[in-house]
Amino acid sequence: MSYTVRFTEEASDDLYRLYLFLLEQDINAAEHALAAIEAAIGLLAFSPFSCRKARPTNSFLRELVIPFGKAGYVALFEIEPGNVVNIIAVRHQREEDYH
Repeated sequence: MSYTVRFTEEASDDLYRLYLFLLEQDINAAEHALAAIEAAIGLLAFSPFSCRKARPTNSFLRELVIPFGKAGYVALFEIEPGNVVNIIAVRHQREEDYH
């Protein structure tokens, strides 16, 4: 089964913010982080239910853990009818929670 993966405007803004933060420090790290996030999100096109539940009471709200360096990123997403995955937020694992 194939899923359509979409970013909300907020999630797109998150990616841009994370990229700019790293870009100020190291352009190579920023490019590698973006590539790692894009590669990991590719999983959602065919296996979104393999990711952990964000809340025990909602099987459709899930988190994708994206390893990168000593920490990584987390993408919050929701699986909707019609095989659609909406990415709601992306954050660095050391940031405050987005719930």
